[in-house]
Amino acid sequence: MAEYEKRAMTSEEDKYTFSQSSQIAGQSGLIGYLRADMDTDGNGFFSTWNDWRKDMKTQEFKDEFDEIINSLREEGDILHNRASLAKYCHSAPQSRMDTEQEYYGIRVDTEKYAYLMRLNPNKGEYNLYCYCYRRDWLDDHIRQARRGIRFITPRYQEKFRIADGEKIRITLSDGEQLDRVCRYIDDYHLEVGDLCFHICEFAERMEQNRSTVIPLRADLPDCCYSVNKTTGELIILKKGETGFYRTDIPTKDREESRELADFQNGKLGVTKAQEAAMYWGSVYGFDTSGADPKQYDADGNMLKPVKKDRGEAR
Repeated sequence: MAEYEKRAMTSEEDKYTFSQSSQIAGQSGLIGYLRADMDTDGNGFFSTWNDWRKDMKTQEFKDEFDEIINSLREEGDILHNRASLAKYCHSAPQSRMDTEQEYYGIRVDTEKYAYLMRLNPNKGEYNLYCYCYRRDWLDDHIRQARRGIRFITPRYQEKFRIADGEKIRITLSDGEQLDRVCRYIDDYHLEVGDLCFHICEFAERMEQNRSTVIPLRADLPDCCYSVNKTTGELIILKKGETGFYRTDIPTKDREESRELADFQNGKLGVTKAQEAAMYWGSVYGFDTSGADPKQYDADGNMLKPVKKDRGEAR
């Protein structure tokens, strides 16, 4: 029996349990994936295999994969039946995926291969997707992707970076807005939605079409409360939008506005660093470095001076 290690997947690994583009699948060493459900009564195991790289589906791999799945299907393990799967998922909140919360993820590693499993304990759903990778290829791609996806001007000046799998907002010349998930391919190529670009090609196309691009950082809230630094009134800030919204909550002075903002942000789970980044973005633009919460300490103070790339908001 092949020796293996089993653990909850990390958030950066979760995205590798969904369909990949040919570029990412090739670079990360995807061999293929198994899809299975446990039948109406929860005790079956009906599966289909989908090839990606037949040349990598060696007899060594097939034998090991069969051993892994059969081991996990033994009584007491997570794939024995739907009840066992549900028991594991509900007792392992660390396995719940951040962005797809109906799914849970585990990773099984052997010396040569990595098996990334997306689990769903619900009846009527596919209960298992298992994506199979060359372990060294996958880990190398994940390491490189941690450098982030670069967005530049056509003159190769870096504007901002986002993490692999985060979104951008493209505002077209007519004002229409398109939110797109981006994936890291390598340091010079990215995916925007379903399309692949060289980073300079994307910048040139945006400039030619008179479109603007801002990051929609996953570590920023969709909205938060703050205090207008000029008037002292309580305001609402929204991710990706310059300016602010007034509230219908009256406050008598700046101090009361501050107390209310802290109270409301506490209920929303918004930190002071996030509020500070949201305020900066609403004034100077969300594509500037000050709109990143990593630029602030726990009290919302900027860690180092940031160039104000834009003038005061209109």
